[in-house]
Amino acid sequence: MAQPKAWMAWSSGKDSAWALHVARQRDDVEIVGLLTTVTDVYSRVSMHGVREELLIAQAEATDLPLHRVRIPAPCPNEVYESEMRIALESAARDGVTHVVFGDLFLEDIRAYREAQLARIGMVGVFPLWRCDTTALAREMIDGGLKAHLVCVDPRRMPRRLAGRAFDDALLADLPLDVDPCGENGEFHTFAWDGPMFAQAVTVAVGETVEREGFVFADLVSADSVGYDKAPPALLTD
Repeated sequence: MAQPKAWMAWSSGKDSAWALHVARQRDDVEIVGLLTTVTDVYSRVSMHGVREELLIAQAEATDLPLHRVRIPAPCPNEVYESEMRIALESAARDGVTHVVFGDLFLEDIRAYREAQLARIGMVGVFPLWRCDTTALAREMIDGGLKAHLVCVDPRRMPRRLAGRAFDDALLADLPLDVDPCGENGEFHTFAWDGPMFAQAVTVAVGETVEREGFVFADLVSADSVGYDKAPPALLTD
């Protein structure tokens, strides 16, 4: 019997990357595409602030087609919902019936996603749901996932952690009230290597900036780094 077709809700971060890995292992659905929201005027992944060229490189490394929902900045919720619905209705016409998410424990977010999907007859899949986030963070690291913090909420954790590798040292440095996976919005990541990728997305750490109350560490493609001057730190291991 054929597996249901699914799109992966792809934020470019560690949770969606690991959810892709777990979903592929469980083999309950056939993931046939990635779905990502891109802020059109900046050509960056919404909220995470990741450059679109790196998003494209990630998709190539997963060997999955990338479906981008382009939204304005700022983006009213009704515009977001309309654009997402257009994309998902298109997917449904191609036989996609499920969407996989990397959500961990926020009940209101899950309920919202399921309600929006139900309107077009689709079903949400949550392979990481209710995992213990301390254990999950270490499982990701031990399992070979490599990521860097690209967005930090300075109201919840130190600004200096923007750009840091998501590793055991980071977990030890997190304030006690910060979720180890950042599920409450404390931080967002960019996953650049791991078992969900056929090859690493080699990137470099660029400048750190603060915008609209968040601290962003800009990542750039290693191929675009100019070596006539001291390059940013290359992320290769």
